[in-house]
Amino acid sequence: MFDNVDMAFASLWANKMRALLTVLGIIIGIGSVIAIVTVGDSLTGSLTDSMQSFGVNNITVSLQQKSSDDSSQGNVRMFGPSSPSAEDLITDAMIEEYKQGYGDQVSAIILTQSVGTAQVQQESTTVSATMEGVNADYAAANDLTLLHGRFIKDEDDQRQVAVVSDLFCESVFGTSGASVLGQSFEVTVNNQLFKFYVAGVYEYEEDGYVSLTGSDPVTEMFVPLQTARKLASANQGYQSFTVVAVPGADTQTLLSNTKSFFASFYTRNESYTVTATSMESMLETMTSMMATVQLAISAIAAISLLVGGIGVMNIMLVSITERTREIGTRKALGAPGLAIRVQFITEAVVICAVGGILGVMLGVGLGALGATLMGYAARPSISAILLAVGFSMAIGVFFGYYPANKAAKLDPIEALRYE
Repeated sequence: MFDNVDMAFASLWANKMRALLTVLGIIIGIGSVIAIVTVGDSLTGSLTDSMQSFGVNNITVSLQQKSSDDSSQGNVRMFGPSSPSAEDLITDAMIEEYKQGYGDQVSAIILTQSVGTAQVQQESTTVSATMEGVNADYAAANDLTLLHGRFIKDEDDQRQVAVVSDLFCESVFGTSGASVLGQSFEVTVNNQLFKFYVAGVYEYEEDGYVSLTGSDPVTEMFVPLQTARKLASANQGYQSFTVVAVPGADTQTLLSNTKSFFASFYTRNESYTVTATSMESMLETMTSMMATVQLAISAIAAISLLVGGIGVMNIMLVSITERTREIGTRKALGAPGLAIRVQFITEAVVICAVGGILGVMLGVGLGALGATLMGYAARPSISAILLAVGFSMAIGVFFGYYPANKAAKLDPIEALRYE
């Protein structure tokens, strides 16, 4: 076997340019597949990490308009309301009943009420902030770092207290130290002026609690839930909220139970029902979609492997023609057909293996470059690399067998006479 490998490399070295052109199809095919897999895995991994940072154990419960062919009441509803009424909303009583039934599987329930953008005028400085009403569980379930003071408590109820960012404090008070606690500021919301007091200061994160309006950062201001409802003139109820499962809980079972529990309150509601989704299910769906797209693109790129395999078969037939007298000499000296067959199959495998290794190097390099340009960490797939090299060698066996078999069947007398 080692002698066959040595002869294969000697043959490649004797015809370097021809060998390079032969393996070019293998290099391009393997390189394309590895590059696509690397970029795809990098993108999927980065998105997975991002989604996991939002909480894989989180379940979002929300109202959903029933389909037009819903026949739970024996009729077909052609048109429905564009937004839920107060009677359609999920109530606090429903949530309390849910806590009683599934409290051992739930670590927090996040309730929110969006108010909108608030304008804060402090002397000659105007600061914008997105006002969000939240309950106490919000801080426990979100990655919020408090620098000073405390977060919103349920007993705050309708108090006009706020938790603001250190960046907000720097702009409004000129400092983000503990001295800002208890200080007041005036907020304009929906053309009305309100006075709020600082209860806590959280750490500003550029990729977290911030949006951009032009070049000015607009940080988030957290206020008590009931206060936000009053400012927004909102109904008592929720269109959506988030359930955070305890670590180690069966999220899929809790997801199904949560959906069934809240949907049972809407069996007689002709317009709305309740649906539940989890980050875990969304993550699985996204990963599956990415894998399907990646597989489809890789299959297209792998077509060049077929072209490369045909090239290997062609060059092996040429090589056999050039070495007919050599084959005849070996057979005349007693070499069996199996030895001739193994010699040329080995040569074809070596050609494809070299092409596969060069293709992997090219693919990893291009994949890493592509991932870096897209802003993701490069994640070459070891399994894909091993599979690619193994597949390239299998191509060598497949496309090298016919030429090798042809060489093994040559008549030694005719081969020695060949000019």
